[in-house]
Amino acid sequence: MSNFTPWQSLIGGLLIGFSTLLLIRWLGKVAGISGIVGQLWSGNASDKAWRLAFVIGLLVSPLVYQVFTPLPAVQIEAGLPVLVLAGLLVGFGTRLGSGCTSGHGVCGLSRLSLRSLVATLTFMLVAILVVGVSRHLLQA
Repeated sequence: MSNFTPWQSLIGGLLIGFSTLLLIRWLGKVAGISGIVGQLWSGNASDKAWRLAFVIGLLVSPLVYQVFTPLPAVQIEAGLPVLVLAGLLVGFGTRLGSGCTSGHGVCGLSRLSLRSLVATLTFMLVAILVVGVSRHLLQA
């Protein structure tokens, strides 16, 4: 709990919720990152502008944040092969689940989607299982 940041977390959550609301109200689109990025290359030309703006916003936002406060230190304890495998598994999972944690967890749950509830519960249970196995069984 030494890194607990309730005010920053509240503000971040409100910004995510507000931006999700704007995207669905103005464009009728769900803010699922995997879908937005996936359709950036294969979608129709009229959708590319907002998708590109969304991705640029994701990449630029840490730079804006850094103007107000230093970015937290990032320490990754996994090697490159583990990171590549993890990325491939996440990509496979988003295809298998027809969306990612942001699409199902933020947008789907707010629309009371049963499919998103099942997907989000699956994401969380698998994450708990993977952490438990990797931290307690494999590192023992």
